[in-house]
Amino acid sequence: TRGDYGQGDKKEKFRFARTLVLIQCIISSLFAKILIQFFEGSKPDHTKSWLYGLCSLSYLGAMVSSNSALQYVNYPTQVLGKSCKPIPVMILGVTILRKKYPLAKYLCVLLIVSGVALFLYKPNKSSAVADDHVFGFGEILLLVSLTLDGLTGVAQDHMRARFQTSANHMMLNINMWSTLVLGLAVLWTGEVWEFLSFTERHPSIIYNILLFGLTSALGQTFIFMTVVYFGPLTCSIVTTTRKFFTILGSVILFGNVMSMMQWVGTVLVFLG
Repeated sequence: TRGDYGQGDKKEKFRFARTLVLIQCIISSLFAKILIQFFEGSKPDHTKSWLYGLCSLSYLGAMVSSNSALQYVNYPTQVLGKSCKPIPVMILGVTILRKKYPLAKYLCVLLIVSGVALFLYKPNKSSAVADDHVFGFGEILLLVSLTLDGLTGVAQDHMRARFQTSANHMMLNINMWSTLVLGLAVLWTGEVWEFLSFTERHPSIIYNILLFGLTSALGQTFIFMTVVYFGPLTCSIVTTTRKFFTILGSVILFGNVMSMMQWVGTVLVFLG
């Protein structure tokens, strides 16, 4: 998505995010279907379709809200907001599903979220003057995104507890619903036709898209396995700390210098 395609004055960037996610969902659906055929056979899935639909809509809504927030808040604010994802998953699990967590679990989540937030936070040095507003539309969008993340966790928890939904069936159906919603969106906006025109001009991108789709499908397989076997809260902690370990790995491998705040964040994450 960051690379240039074409040569000279005809260079252009890939700007078809919704179509890219649509293709990702299609490939993930096919991947999940193959896994079901090989490992589960004719095992029936009793999960209600509306639960899959709700899960898909809340997931897509969270993604759209988070990306839209970048138009109103800076990137560090968005990253900090999304690093708090385990908190709404835990709160809505307690309030809606009446789940009970031990006190140690609350403390661990608090330590990990605080640590990741400190580690990822980078002050906006390009702006000499701080923003006048304390809480605006961008922050509201981040709250909406976090709430929808929590609802996704609630729906997934309900599916695994009530219907014993398998990881592959969850992955298949949520991606199929997402394909339907995104398919309608790209047809409505006309983005799909612009995307096809782009691939005609730059056919080399097809390989990158397919590689992205396959690696994403493989990653999703492990994410849904984590949701089914360990719960959405654990999964949200894993996906949140993944960002931390990715950056920490680059620091160790390439010898980048860590700030005092990042060291404090590292200690908090490992304590959690």
